[in-house]
Amino acid sequence: MRAIDLSAVSWRKSSYSNTSGGDCVEVSDDLLRAADWRKSSYSNASGGECVEVAPNLPSLVPVRDSKDPARGALLFAAPVWAAFLDGVRREEAGRAA
Repeated sequence: MRAIDLSAVSWRKSSYSNTSGGDCVEVSDDLLRAADWRKSSYSNASGGECVEVAPNLPSLVPVRDSKDPARGALLFAAPVWAAFLDGVRREEAGRAA
């Protein structure tokens, strides 16, 4: 599993946690600050098809519109994203043949 520094992420205890140590869950509302965003190779300089992906988070892959990153991101489980990329690569290879 990939390691990531989550020290800058804000965490808050879930309302389901209790003081006796049971059901302790912490959640983050700003986890994506730790994301290392990169623009897709399919994006172009004239503003078309601008997609950013952050492959550095363990277990999940966020994807967002680079023209409007404040709108948030779609989150995909890492295996689901890998399957998607494999499908795209197979489709491209089939077209090139």
